[in-house]
Amino acid sequence: MKEALKQIEQNAVAELERCGDLKELENLRVRFLGKKGELTAILKQMGQLSPEERPVVGQLANEVRADIEAELEKRIGELKRAEEEARIKAERIDVTMPGKAVKLGQKHPLTKVLDEIKEIFLGMGFSVAEGPEVEYDYYNFEALNIPKNHPARDTQDTFYINDNIVLRTQTSPVQVRTMEKQKPPIRVISPGRVYRSDAVDATHSPLFHQIEGLVVDKGITMADLKGTLEVFVKKLYGEEAQVRFRPHHFPFTEPSAELDFMCFACHGEGCRLCKGEGWIEILGCGMVHPKVLRECGIDPEVYSGFAFGMGLERIVMRRYNIDDLRLFYENDLRFLSQF
Repeated sequence: MKEALKQIEQNAVAELERCGDLKELENLRVRFLGKKGELTAILKQMGQLSPEERPVVGQLANEVRADIEAELEKRIGELKRAEEEARIKAERIDVTMPGKAVKLGQKHPLTKVLDEIKEIFLGMGFSVAEGPEVEYDYYNFEALNIPKNHPARDTQDTFYINDNIVLRTQTSPVQVRTMEKQKPPIRVISPGRVYRSDAVDATHSPLFHQIEGLVVDKGITMADLKGTLEVFVKKLYGEEAQVRFRPHHFPFTEPSAELDFMCFACHGEGCRLCKGEGWIEILGCGMVHPKVLRECGIDPEVYSGFAFGMGLERIVMRRYNIDDLRLFYENDLRFLSQF
């Protein structure tokens, strides 16, 4: 049995010296010193020894265990130091190497122009209002004087979730919700995403952005609407920008108008950009229909108001002379980095 114990010690020391990692080292510890290990198996046979041999063999077994444990701790220390040195070498930083330039992001052109528009209207006393993009049919249509049988619904190309819930086709529902919650005076703009079932092409997308504005107070007239929008256009496109108002029809405003500004490329002469018109349509507007005010709990005999709405993408396209709306959504850095 003495020879077996010495053989176990020799084998253990030899294999510990060859061991290359901590996981293998743990396996060796279990193999030699564990409850089912080789040393324990030998000690279980001590009952077969004479009373005189047991103390001698027991002392030798303890010495063997102590030697193996000492060698094990030594090898653990060596392997940990080796791992640490390898990690330090791998993670070493050469401070003499040139640094890598960090590429900074920038605002998307839509966000950039939207922020400018917000600042213009905030400077005129407006606040910014937001609302849900998944909207009730009532807020998207009926409260805006567009009942279920109204022909204007045929031109909206609406995404219906069910008969009563839609993806909003405009941000006008935000104006209705504002009038329900807030008593006049009201001066808000409502920017946000809107959805229409349009085929994707150079000027259409099923997802785009609108900015709508609403003013309700005593004594509001068409002159206030014209003055506000003229200031907006001049702030956005420069003091030399010229605008005109054309009669139009919207169910939720009466009277209604389209606002055009003189083409900045040909100055009214007619060119490819303005399709020979000399003028470019920028937004729709008008005086809030009395039915809309009444539906929102505002007395049209006491208060009046105006509203307007514009497509952000088309504003940006005209701002930067971009001819394809799809460029805004393709995430092509060659395009986006120009702004």
